[in-house]
Amino acid sequence: MILLAALGRRLVTAVPILFVVSMLLFAALRVLPVDPAAMSMPPNATKDEIEAARREMGLDRPLPEQYVLWLGRAARGDFGRSIHHRRDAGKLVAEALPGTIELAMAAMVVASGLGLGGGLLLFMLRGRRMEPVAETATTLMMSVPEFLWALLFIFVFGVALQAMPFTGRLDPGMKLPGITGFLLLDSVLAGRPDILWSAMVHLLLPAVALGLAFAPPIMRVLRASLIDTYHEDYIRQARLRGISEGRILLRHALKNAILPTLTLMGVQFGFLFGGSLLVEVIYSFPGMGNLMVDAVRNADLPIIQVVGLAYCVVVLVINSLVDGLYLVLNPRLRPR
Repeated sequence: MILLAALGRRLVTAVPILFVVSMLLFAALRVLPVDPAAMSMPPNATKDEIEAARREMGLDRPLPEQYVLWLGRAARGDFGRSIHHRRDAGKLVAEALPGTIELAMAAMVVASGLGLGGGLLLFMLRGRRMEPVAETATTLMMSVPEFLWALLFIFVFGVALQAMPFTGRLDPGMKLPGITGFLLLDSVLAGRPDILWSAMVHLLLPAVALGLAFAPPIMRVLRASLIDTYHEDYIRQARLRGISEGRILLRHALKNAILPTLTLMGVQFGFLFGGSLLVEVIYSFPGMGNLMVDAVRNADLPIIQVVGLAYCVVVLVINSLVDGLYLVLNPRLRPR
C-alpha cells in the first residue's frame, strides 16, 4: 500500500511535467526548417495542394493554437499520422515500445547484478593488495561506452566465434502472434519455449552491452555508501555483540547503504532507456531507437514527438517506482 500510495502521488505530480515537456517538444519541432505538409504530399503535388494540406493540418495557424489543437487530439489518442510510414504515429510507437522496454529491463538486470556484486567486492577488497586492480578494472569499464561494447560483442561472439545472433529479436522464420508485444511474456503465454529461447538469445548481447556500460557507477556508489555506513555507531555495537562480519555487512550495513544506490539505479535506468537507441541500431533491434533514427532521417515530426513523450512517460514512471521502493526500505521517510 505504501508503494501504491507513493506511486500515485508521483504520477499526479508527473502530469504537469509531462505537459511542459510536450509543450517544449512541440515548439522545438515546429521551428525546424521542415514543412510537414509538403513532406506528406507526393513529389508532384502542386502548391495549391500543399497549401490545402497545411490548412487541413492546422499549420497555417499561430503556434499556440496549433499546440492546443494537437493537445486536444492527443487527449483522444490521436497523435497524428506518420509522414514516412503513412500510419498512425501512436500505434507505431506502441508497437516499438515493448521491445525497448524489454531490452532496457534486461540490461538493468545485468547492470544491477554486476553493480551490486561488484560494489560488495570492491568494499571487501578495501585496504588489500587487489584493491588497485579492482579500481582500475571499474575505471576501464566506465571508460567504454555502450556502443563500443556492442560492436566488440558483435565482432567476438557474432563474427569470430559465430556463437550468438546479433540482429533482430527472433530467428528467421519464427513468428509469434502479438499478445502484449513483449516477446518473452508472449512466448510464455503462448506455450512456445522455442520462441522464448530464441528471444532470450537475441536479447543477451545488446542487454549485456548496455548493462556493462551502466554497472560501474553502481559499484562505486555502493562501495562509498558501505564505507560511510561502517562509520556508524550501530556497526560498532554489532561488533561488540559478537555478530560476524558477514552478517553485519549483509543484514545491517547493506540495508542502509543500498538506499543511495537505489536512487542512482533509478536515474541510471532513465539514461539506460535513452542509451538503448545506439545499441538498437547496431543490433538491428526493432524498438523505439530504430524508429526514432528512421523518423529523424525522414523528418517524421509526428513520430519524433510521440517517441519523445514515450521516453518521458517511461522515465517518470520508473522514478515514481524508485521513490516508492525508497519509502518501503526506509520507514523514516514515510509521511505520518
